[in-house]
Amino acid sequence: MRYLAWFARIVLFLLLFAFALNNAELVSVHGLFRSELRLPLIVLILLCFALGVLVGVSSMLLSQRRLRRQLQESQKRLRAKPTAPNEVEPVVPLDAVL
Repeated sequence: MRYLAWFARIVLFLLLFAFALNNAELVSVHGLFRSELRLPLIVLILLCFALGVLVGVSSMLLSQRRLRRQLQESQKRLRAKPTAPNEVEPVVPLDAVL
């Protein structure tokens, strides 16, 4: 199984390397205030990919931090609420809510 994983990695690397060699020509990226950046197409593609990964990971971490904070608040409320072992909370009929 290890050999198969290494074989797949080598094939993927060779495919990406061939892709990079085929996209080595310079492209112009025009920015604000008449600025121009000339770089190989593969570098531009890799920069855009890295920027996308950075945005995705940061948004995931922000939502994970928010969810962790909500979980901690819920756990604090559960610990603070005294409940008797045999105590059952009363059920409100649906008619009473309307």
